[in-house]
Amino acid sequence: MARTIDLNCDMGESFGVYRHGVDEEILPLITSANLACGFHAGDPVVMRRSVLLAKQQDVAVGAHPGFPDLLGFGRRHLRVRPSDLKDYVTYQIGALGAFCRAGGVPLHHVKPHGALYMMALEDEALAEAIVDAILEQDESLLLYTTGGTAADAVAGRKGLRVVREFFGDRPLGRDGWVMFDYNIADAGGGTPEGIARRVLQAVTQGNTGTVFGQSVDMKVDTVCIHSDTPGAVGFMAAIRQALEAAGVAVRPAG
Repeated sequence: MARTIDLNCDMGESFGVYRHGVDEEILPLITSANLACGFHAGDPVVMRRSVLLAKQQDVAVGAHPGFPDLLGFGRRHLRVRPSDLKDYVTYQIGALGAFCRAGGVPLHHVKPHGALYMMALEDEALAEAIVDAILEQDESLLLYTTGGTAADAVAGRKGLRVVREFFGDRPLGRDGWVMFDYNIADAGGGTPEGIARRVLQAVTQGNTGTVFGQSVDMKVDTVCIHSDTPGAVGFMAAIRQALEAAGVAVRPAG
């Protein structure tokens, strides 16, 4: 059987009069979209529009819940009780789910955003809150996260299917986890060709390098490019071309 891979993008992060990312340009290149749900970014108008745009391109739709932190774009590490976090995630999945039902689009997955994503990689209590919120909504949903982490382990223990993610436009730190304080040049030299080579190695060989020169092994089911990364469309186009040229089928996870 041919190797398959999902290509995902964090998007739907405009709100009010503010425009963020290159959603319409990158949608034809991806297979799943992670849509902001109004806490770190996004708003009801953008959510509805994003769901319908994804539907037009036959792109799977996922919720991208974050901390209630518009000012910090969800990238600040907030101290929250796991019970409160469960409610935050439930609220956001429910909000996007309503627009999915209105648009006749199934909700496919959940991918935490920013600081919430990072904290759940090592904090089992927060990871459990996220997983429990997802399972209460729909046991068939997928969780997008990094493999070999608390989030991965908790989901596996509770029977939630995990899609293990590689960030095409972010370098990896010493522990093999994505870095959010970064220089784009540390990710494949910051060029479309370099990033595509790096992604192809991770997908087909199961390993990649860190910014410290180490090689780390990983299982990759999906590759992310952020819609607000400068050059995002060129990066995703190069990645998709390289994967397809290598015989890797590109389609939604699951």
